[in-house]
Amino acid sequence: MRLVTYALDGVDHAAVLTEQGIVPVLSLAPELPDSLAGLIAAGAPAVARLRQALEAGGVEALDPASVTLRAPLPEPRRNIFCVGKNYVEHAGEFQGSGFDSSSAGEVQPEVPILFTKATTSVIGPEDAVESSLDPTGTLDYEGELAVVIGTAGRGISRDEALSHVFGYTIVNDVTARATQKRHKQWFLGKSPDTFCPMGPAILTADAVPDLGALRLVTRVNGELRQSAPVSDLIFDVPTIIETLSAATTLLPGDIIATGTPAGVALGFTPPRFLKPGDRVEVEIDGIGVLANPIA
Repeated sequence: MRLVTYALDGVDHAAVLTEQGIVPVLSLAPELPDSLAGLIAAGAPAVARLRQALEAGGVEALDPASVTLRAPLPEPRRNIFCVGKNYVEHAGEFQGSGFDSSSAGEVQPEVPILFTKATTSVIGPEDAVESSLDPTGTLDYEGELAVVIGTAGRGISRDEALSHVFGYTIVNDVTARATQKRHKQWFLGKSPDTFCPMGPAILTADAVPDLGALRLVTRVNGELRQSAPVSDLIFDVPTIIETLSAATTLLPGDIIATGTPAGVALGFTPPRFLKPGDRVEVEIDGIGVLANPIA
């Protein structure tokens, strides 16, 4: 099931995205929360109730063109957790790019590299990334699978990790590369406003029987730049959850961006950084396409 947040007359609502269109949660099950944050907190019973209502039918879908699709979680409760250098080929291209100040010569990290992006960087599908917020002119894209936590926990083991996942979405970890390098850490280069496009939907975990089989594809102006299966992750999703939760409680609605494959702008010679007028599209099987223009 694909869940979305849409805005109508300036008010956000939760809905199920179907082949017929957008079906509001309040039309399906008015007793359920009218927000994805509320549905995530309600857990598996809410998902089951929505599925039952969909199967019963009789609810008219909205035309997606009549509403504004927002980020599934437009205002996350906490910063987005992120994993750096988590695909082998991308770790190599980053290490050799001259922009990597995170390690002393190692290409593949021995443990997950973790950082965060500010909640205020989140935007939705078709919202513009503001390139003027990177005065260095080194704006880059990073298509990523993102995990949405459903059940709180600390000290979560690998074996139990996926049972804490509500679903999956897409994040474009937009980055000002020169800022990232200058400050020798990643927060400032990755947290400007508009630098975290997210969406278009959350695909519930029960719809993903084989997480590793999902494929991530990124295109810039229609040109293929990134293509890799999730199985290529250096540190898989259970390992990431186990690492993050070792001493920090993960909460319902937490978002974890799992890393990007090779093919980012800095990997080209010369780098092919984003500029106004460009359009970035990130696609993952089942979740959809996250598209954003560069302003």
